[in-house]
Amino acid sequence: MAALILASTSVYRRELLGRLGLAFETLAPGVDEAPIDHESAADRALRLALEKARAVARRHPQAVVVGADQVAACGELLLEKPGDSLRAREQLQRLSGRAALFYTACAVLGGSRNVQLAHVDTTTVLFRELSTAEIERYVDRDRPLDCAGSFRAESLGISLFDCIESRDPTALIGLPLVWLSSALRAAGFQLP
Repeated sequence: MAALILASTSVYRRELLGRLGLAFETLAPGVDEAPIDHESAADRALRLALEKARAVARRHPQAVVVGADQVAACGELLLEKPGDSLRAREQLQRLSGRAALFYTACAVLGGSRNVQLAHVDTTTVLFRELSTAEIERYVDRDRPLDCAGSFRAESLGISLFDCIESRDPTALIGLPLVWLSSALRAAGFQLP
């Protein structure tokens, strides 16, 4: 069986892939994530997932490599990781009462079967109307500074929503495990 490598430094993606019970290692892909002019959010997510997988696959040609990326948007506004509490509060203020789309892309490349699979999962998150006090309390408690959209759906952030529409709830966290399980089976891994 080929080695499995997650081309990511994300603790969230590492934890998600760990749910599948497969041995794997993580490597930093070292990919420039700058947007390209006029690139849609979904296209950017897919491009980056493929670039990350390819970067690591070039260094480990016998391995099966998983690359992933997520780009979120509210209308024309891209939702980046806030980095600090002020930006997180501002971002949540803009999202209050609105819908945001999360495009989570995943690519699986390599191995003896030479798999080349890619997928983009779209999750819609409808935020409820949020007061300034609710936003302050949430950001202070959950500290979602490294999360696009300024929330952790797997934590207290779930309380910020009216609803989530998704085919795969793990996609919102950063890695669509329903699709990825199928792709890894195609690459020769036994799940379960």
